[in-house]
Amino acid sequence: MPDIHPTAIVAAGAALAADVRIGAFSIVGGEVEIGPGTTVAEHVVLRGRTRIGANNRIFQFNSIGDAPQDKKYGGEPTELLIGDGNTIREFCTLNTGTVQDKAATRIGHRNWIMAYAHVAHDCVVGDDTVLANGVTLAGHVEIGDFTILGGFTAVHQHCRIGAHCMLAGGSIVLRDVPPYVMARGNSAAPHGVNAEGLKRRGFSPEAIAAIRRAYKTLYKSGLLFDQARAQLAAESAAHPELRPLVEFLAAPGRGIIR
Repeated sequence: MPDIHPTAIVAAGAALAADVRIGAFSIVGGEVEIGPGTTVAEHVVLRGRTRIGANNRIFQFNSIGDAPQDKKYGGEPTELLIGDGNTIREFCTLNTGTVQDKAATRIGHRNWIMAYAHVAHDCVVGDDTVLANGVTLAGHVEIGDFTILGGFTAVHQHCRIGAHCMLAGGSIVLRDVPPYVMARGNSAAPHGVNAEGLKRRGFSPEAIAAIRRAYKTLYKSGLLFDQARAQLAAESAAHPELRPLVEFLAAPGRGIIR
């Protein structure tokens, strides 16, 4: 049986795995599902069609799965989907999606979401990311795997941030950030390759060198965007680590940071 504190309120329709723990004064709505090994601390509110996977740690004073902050939202049955092994610290707000987009907000696995972060409707957060204190994701934002967003970074709606990026604290992201790039500022501008992060994740020196050359092609060569993209596509045949970059640049978006 789940370990539910006597002061917690769990609606009859909620589906909790046998070893889930619910802390004092927390509220779990009737459409919430929580997987094995997940702990919910005190004063947490879980609402809506929220699906939470295994081995998550949800700290106190979070609002998870409530309605999106979107004036177009009319009560449609949208979702919040959270994977496995995530840590969600205090005072975070994670909203469900809207029918105008994916009808779901998705958070992957092993993410570290620090205090006061906000993940708005229809966002997609990958795996192994860090959202530091006060990070704010507007609606429809996509965050790639292993990306780190420094404290109080704000991301404009519909922006994409590629895998293995690193954003300095206080950055204001108004356009897409390609994979592997470090950025900072208001508005955020590129400042090289996240080489140290790539080393820690096992990228070889040769792969990192190829990514550095790709960065120079994109930002330092003087080529037009389409010319740089074509050159990188050709180089990706010999350097598979460039394929995520090429695919990112080929997808429609808000245009990349400059």
